[in-house]
Amino acid sequence: MTNLNPLSTDVLSKAKARSTELSCEIQHPVDLNSVRQLHQDIVSVEKAQRMAEFFSLLGDANRLRILSALAVQELCVCDLAACVKMSESAVSHQLRALRSMRLVGYHKQGRNVFYYLKDSHVFNLYREVAEHLDEED
Repeated sequence: MTNLNPLSTDVLSKAKARSTELSCEIQHPVDLNSVRQLHQDIVSVEKAQRMAEFFSLLGDANRLRILSALAVQELCVCDLAACVKMSESAVSHQLRALRSMRLVGYHKQGRNVFYYLKDSHVFNLYREVAEHLDEED
């Protein structure tokens, strides 16, 4: 580790103090108590990271098309592949990713595996985003 000169150490200690203490340099009519409360109420860094991973997973058009098909009904891989015009292998790969984040579930019926949206949260999220994009400004 390199030694910091005294000026750098002073700058770092001031930056740390600012990051732990909420205060503004410029006076304005904001209730600092409510800002401090907000600081306690915002999402934790760890949860924000998990949420970013979740939304990153949804950043793929093929996965969203699969979710849109599953929002209508549960389907097996071969029907999903035909529906979204992808290979069964590619659909299976995307379904693994969606299962890893608990967005889809599955059940076996004989030799077939049927996939469905895991819960109403996933369906509601999909529906809300789709409706938002359909709104006119």
